Amino acid sequence: MPINSFDEYPMSWKPDIRNSSAPLYIAIAQQLEQDIKDGKLLPGTKLPPQRELADFLDVNLSTITRAFKLCGQKGLIYASIGSGTFVSTDAASNKILLPANHTTPMIEMGSVLPDNFANEDITRFMKKMLNEPSVSKLFQYGRPEGNAWQQEAVMKLFEWIHFQPNQPILLGSGGQNAIVGTLAALFQAGDRIGTDPMTYAGIKTAANMLGIQLVAIQQENGEMTREGLLYACKNEHIKGIYVIPDFHNPTTHTMSVATRQMIAEVARQKDLIVIEDAIYSFLKEQAIAPIASYAPEKVIYIASLSKTISPGLRLSFIVTPPAYRKKIMETLYNINISVSPLMLELAVRLIHEGVAQTILEKHRTYTKQQNALVNHYLGDYHILGDEECIFRWLLLPEQFTGVQFELLAAKAGVQVYAAERFAVGNAKPVNAVRLAITAPEHQLEQALIILKDILESNGDYAFVD
Repeated sequence: MPINSFDEYPMSWKPDIRNSSAPLYIAIAQQLEQDIKDGKLLPGTKLPPQRELADFLDVNLSTITRAFKLCGQKGLIYASIGSGTFVSTDAASNKILLPANHTTPMIEMGSVLPDNFANEDITRFMKKMLNEPSVSKLFQYGRPEGNAWQQEAVMKLFEWIHFQPNQPILLGSGGQNAIVGTLAALFQAGDRIGTDPMTYAGIKTAANMLGIQLVAIQQENGEMTREGLLYACKNEHIKGIYVIPDFHNPTTHTMSVATRQMIAEVARQKDLIVIEDAIYSFLKEQAIAPIASYAPEKVIYIASLSKTISPGLRLSFIVTPPAYRKKIMETLYNINISVSPLMLELAVRLIHEGVAQTILEKHRTYTKQQNALVNHYLGDYHILGDEECIFRWLLLPEQFTGVQFELLAAKAGVQVYAAERFAVGNAKPVNAVRLAITAPEHQLEQALIILKDILESNGDYAFVD
């Protein structure tokens, strides 16, 4: 226990590990995690310097370093070079954005679940395939590049967004799996990757799992700046960046051409690996050239059919520079993130016969109708998002925080996700919530009425028992 007196010293955290039988570094890590969960350490709190904490507990400095490393790998704390160590903004938030099993009925506006009205078209093609004599061949292991006919279909798909890669495209089992495989292939525990201050929760959980630290890059008008990116290269020693140029999740922002070109230029200059998440790009009617088209030797471009055709197809497309191709292929193989030949063949037929394009157009039409409903009920508030985007970003009046509004909405029977779930490191999130708009129309309207009532109540919403 401490041999020095710190009773009057203004330390932000004074752990008590006297009753723990665990090794010292684990006991310290467990106490830190528990104090964060209990609300004793609030998001953004700056922790004492490691040497100061070591003196307080009368332990070796390396013990504190090991404890902090454990908590950092869980995403609980965030170290900024030259500034110190902070409790992560989202440390107490649930980072896994999946529908929960609620005890009471809940309208889902949290998880982005595409509408399923197109499943009948897909089922029809599936039944036709299953009746063919050669269908048994589709139950073998899949190949990461498929065959020539399948590659042709994928290239046809990419024509929709005016992007024509000059090499075969790797195939994977879903966009999230492709991201995890890419991270595992090209980065190691302890590496740092730059992201927007608010970013897709899936990259956060994947980075935490692999021990990779995300670094928030300075923004201006919702986009990374050259100065912020160069600063992170020099001072945060980032190895790569992760970006969502089209319909950024959660803010809905679409990146300008100038910023896409800037990122490509800096990636070349500083030898950065860029992961370009294009999962929503197919939804845009007016496609914008991806970052990969400006620096194909530095960008891993990942797209999928989950949000545009059907999540059940579990098919992703990875355009990778030759220098990274072998590592990514080996990783996808080793962790068994391979594509199902049955699902691949089904998707390819949908593309070749024009059904995929028809389904995409149906999705766009439906999304526009849903967005018109959102605008009708919440148009008087600051809500961001294009008519083709399947989620919206609601900036809240100053009396609400994102967490407070999420809790109020959940109590009223509507699931939304607070900005805190998407925050990176110690970046302070804006007061906002993400609204998925893919619920059936009658449910969406009911949910929007509830959300509007909460906004108008200034937090004094009268819940019905």
